[in-house]
Amino acid sequence: MDREETTRAFRDSARAFLAAASPMARLRALRGAQPGYERDVWEKMAQAGWTGLCVPESLDGLGLGLREMAAIVGEIGRHPLPEPLLGGAFLSAAALLNLPSVSGRDALLRDIAGGGAVIGLAWQEQPGQQHAGKPAVSAERASGEVLLHGEKRWAYPAGADAWLVNASMGATTVLCLVPAASPELAAATRERVDGSMSVNLSFNGVRIPAANVIAQGELADAAVARALENARLMQAAELLGIAHRTYDDTLAYLKTRTQFGKPIGANQALQHRMVDALLQIELARATLDQFLGEFGETGLDASDPATVQAHYGARCARVKARCCHAALHMSRLAIQFHGAIGYTDELDIGLYLKRALHLAAWLGGVRENRLLAEPLSLAQAEGDSADPDGAALPPAASGTDWNALPEADFRRMVRKFVQENYPGDLRNPPRRLHWPELRDWYMSLSRQGWIAPAWPREHGGMALEPDKLIAFMEEMEAYGVARAPDQGIINIGPVLIKYGTAEQRDYYLPRIVSGDHVWCQGYSEPNAGSDLASLRTEAVIDGDDFVVTGQKIWTTLAQDANHIFMLVRTDKTAKKQAGISFLLTELDRPGITVRPIVNIGGEEEFCEVFFDHVRVPRRNLVGEMNQGWTIAKALLDFERLFVGSPSQSLYALNQLRLLGEMKGAFGSLAQAGENDRAFVESYNEAALDVFDLQALFADYAAIVKHGGTLPPSVSLLKIWASETYSRLAMMCVEAAGEQGGDADPLNWQGAAISPANRLYNSSITTIYGGSNEIQRNILAKAVLGLPS
Repeated sequence: MDREETTRAFRDSARAFLAAASPMARLRALRGAQPGYERDVWEKMAQAGWTGLCVPESLDGLGLGLREMAAIVGEIGRHPLPEPLLGGAFLSAAALLNLPSVSGRDALLRDIAGGGAVIGLAWQEQPGQQHAGKPAVSAERASGEVLLHGEKRWAYPAGADAWLVNASMGATTVLCLVPAASPELAAATRERVDGSMSVNLSFNGVRIPAANVIAQGELADAAVARALENARLMQAAELLGIAHRTYDDTLAYLKTRTQFGKPIGANQALQHRMVDALLQIELARATLDQFLGEFGETGLDASDPATVQAHYGARCARVKARCCHAALHMSRLAIQFHGAIGYTDELDIGLYLKRALHLAAWLGGVRENRLLAEPLSLAQAEGDSADPDGAALPPAASGTDWNALPEADFRRMVRKFVQENYPGDLRNPPRRLHWPELRDWYMSLSRQGWIAPAWPREHGGMALEPDKLIAFMEEMEAYGVARAPDQGIINIGPVLIKYGTAEQRDYYLPRIVSGDHVWCQGYSEPNAGSDLASLRTEAVIDGDDFVVTGQKIWTTLAQDANHIFMLVRTDKTAKKQAGISFLLTELDRPGITVRPIVNIGGEEEFCEVFFDHVRVPRRNLVGEMNQGWTIAKALLDFERLFVGSPSQSLYALNQLRLLGEMKGAFGSLAQAGENDRAFVESYNEAALDVFDLQALFADYAAIVKHGGTLPPSVSLLKIWASETYSRLAMMCVEAAGEQGGDADPLNWQGAAISPANRLYNSSITTIYGGSNEIQRNILAKAVLGLPS
């Protein structure tokens, strides 16, 4: 059984266990009770392997990792469990697993795994504390014993048999085992909003044997720190489970609850809010999956330098921030959509909100964890200082497996190539550049074999896996590389690879790679934008040709192209979608007129294209006659995948970073003023949005990479990407201050920054590829299954 099957098995068994051992009525009955859970159920959990899941097999555990534990905890989120799996087993085990194997430590792990002991980690002393730091609780040696003085607050769980306590012994930190029955230890319980109990512990000269000092110094500090980081990750998994369960229950309610003679789910406003809730859940899922894909097997071990150097704790915090937002957003929305009944205790929805509130308050909520994740965004702002000459560049057409390169080497290689080949005067352009300006750069990429990073090798591509593709994009955007005329690369190329004939692929694909063919897209028409099936451009068969008559509009950079792919109506008697075909043609054919349209930024980015009895060979038909709608939908999926790529948001984030550098906001934050600190927090939140966009994009890119069909939910990606880009563009305008209203670009370190133009550009992204409002309508029907 592989790791994925094992994870699925644990998820399925957890679902069955929870349904049988802990019905919701039991949860209600135990609210406010001391200690709030039952030992016989705890023993059943131990027998199922839950309490020792991450404990090595040599110590009577299962020897598994974060991935399997997250599967179980996610099911607990869907079906709340009173027993404190995180506080009474996982947290303490996670700390102990980062200590050397000695008899005392090993005995404790055996006790935890076997369910014979509930052991909590007592570390917090002050409200709002997110790091253990230097403890105020003191420890001093006296006659072969250790005396503890001080107080710990918000310790979990109530009813623990013993506590792992960090304390200061002189200049160093120690981690001690303190039996809960110690005479000088006072424990006061505090009820949480979800009915569970935390404990305030007062150490009034508590005496423990010196042998109960399990670790000291950096070992003790690292063990507690890693335990808290992994606890945040498990909380994220539970919060995601809460979000999923409240979403499922609310969606079912919207489909069945009727008012005014129809289901309330037919209300468009409610549909759009549910689509947005699903979007937040999918972002949270993708972010958690991305983390587990990288650290699901190694994350418990802080001795691995890779997990430490990769901002491990910040990544855990990033995941919790996203999952916490999703759970709180969805559980609150669930109460709203259930109406007055949602406000009553008899409905389970309120229990999920309370649990989400408890988890948000314990180890930090959205804001606290975004702040903990700040090292990720500041690292992005600072950039990689590695020497770009450190990676040798393989020769073009060398057959190099780019995916096999370590990511750091791959990034340095891309960075070196960009620095050596991209024209410096075209960095961070304030407008969309045209083909004559970018032709040399396009050809540089083509000669290196990098012009089509996502295409298969056999067609001249790099065949990059999603993680490498994102790294490729990031390095391009960080340097300020402009978007090339790329309709051939991102749209018609993938269409021909999937639907074209061998002859069409052999003819067109090499010419796209070489830059001989520059393409534009002929989809939209007057009165047929988002309602694309209403197009009226007609193609009538005449011998070996089609005769095309009609008009296309909003055709991006058509004035630079020499080819166009388009949808044409070939059967006016069929249903709208059934009579459409997909056709290719050169733009220099007689009867074609291209007229640029000036946009609000004064740029000629879009065009009208007129067809006056244009003859196009029938061999230029892609796919079958009158079957173009199938190809059109596939191409729209490719387009939504592309529009949903992180590239534009990364570009805008880079612009925002430059503006922050210009303001001096990324200097010594300890000395920064409130305005600078506010900028850094806003930048951090935006950067985390982009990182989570990358995680969601990687999911859909992987589907295409492995030959799958993109599901309708790809529109979620398009919505988040375009709206994130729009938010970032507005942030750039605000960050530029007075200069944000200047028509001329401002310059910083050789980069021309034009915030207003960036804002103009972002506005159209929420429209093309199907407006975001239309996408929400489609998602409500095709994915949520809500009624019309």
